[in-house]
Amino acid sequence: MKILLVCQYYYPERFSVTDIAEALVKEGNEVSVLTGRPNYGFQKILDEYKHVKFEEINGVKVHRVNVKPRKYSRISIIQNYLSFHRTAKIFVRHFKEEFDVVLSISLSPVISISPALLYAKKHNVPCVLYCQDLWPESTLVTHAVKKNSLTYKILYKWSKSIYSRCDRIVISSPSFKEYFEKELGIKDKVFNVVNQPILNSNKHSEVIKYENKYNLVYAGNIGKLQLTDKLVEAMKFVKSKDIKLHLMGMGSELNLIKEKIVKENLQDKVVYEGAYPIEKAEAYYANANALIVSLKNEGYVGKTIPNKAIQYMKYGRPLLVVAKGDAYETLSKANGSIFAEEDPKDIANKIDEICSLKEKDQYGLNNKKYFDEHFTTEKLTHQLLEELISAKK
Repeated sequence: MKILLVCQYYYPERFSVTDIAEALVKEGNEVSVLTGRPNYGFQKILDEYKHVKFEEINGVKVHRVNVKPRKYSRISIIQNYLSFHRTAKIFVRHFKEEFDVVLSISLSPVISISPALLYAKKHNVPCVLYCQDLWPESTLVTHAVKKNSLTYKILYKWSKSIYSRCDRIVISSPSFKEYFEKELGIKDKVFNVVNQPILNSNKHSEVIKYENKYNLVYAGNIGKLQLTDKLVEAMKFVKSKDIKLHLMGMGSELNLIKEKIVKENLQDKVVYEGAYPIEKAEAYYANANALIVSLKNEGYVGKTIPNKAIQYMKYGRPLLVVAKGDAYETLSKANGSIFAEEDPKDIANKIDEICSLKEKDQYGLNNKKYFDEHFTTEKLTHQLLEELISAKK
């Protein structure tokens, strides 16, 4: 099958879309990607990509359009979104190559789907959306807009229009279905679930040897939605001695978290390691007593399963989970987690429990087994391919 994959982000930007495209090629398909020049996380267009319009990477044909580089300011992010929307649509209008199906992988923003819809309509082929982020819900949980604002109302109508024009919507978390049907009023589609594949590391760093006896690791976005402030607060109440919480990542709450660690005099119990790529972050996983999954139970995004929960399962460690919804349902089935409420004292109690856990090896094995049975990139890509084949029919 010939597949045109449209996504604003692609290698060397670190998103699972790259692994999906390459796995589809390994399945015997011909895949072309329409994406932007890499800038996410770099605050500029990478020098070596400033003039690159086309390249082939591991069998995937990659077409790149120019975009405004994403920096930290809100204006910069909006300009980045709108520039891909414009330049990708210009590309599509002049792109004559024929494909069997168009696959759009939507992270943020929802308007990145528009070039895929334009190509599908122009060439009369089905457009399949692999939805990994909800709009305009994501703008609410990040407090970018308020629900009663004019901006939200415009985004709501725009999002609903874009989603409605997709021929098929594949969702990465079961609760997405409820959002589409109840909040957006889209009830004329079948919403099949294909969990988001994990990021695969290209090389492996040497495993970290900890100085402390007990070590817990949180790696990911450091924001209000991820409850990182409550994780740090919990360390004041842990009874276990010689225990340390290792934090990795970036986010809106990072500076506040750093200040909190000092203010609460927790430097001996909490350490911010840095913003590491997966290759370096996973070096901390192997010897950890537990890996932490935390997500505030707020809105529809708070009901989803964070991709890091699936990522963690791969490494065969027990999980400490502060989450409800899809995350709770999925991780409960794996039988490798201890669950805590969104309360620092309860989190502290569960930290003590997981550090003294006699069956920690079995918990880890349970997680690894469940991952191998359900969440490998190959299995998930094959499920996605079945959706594409079905849409083509």
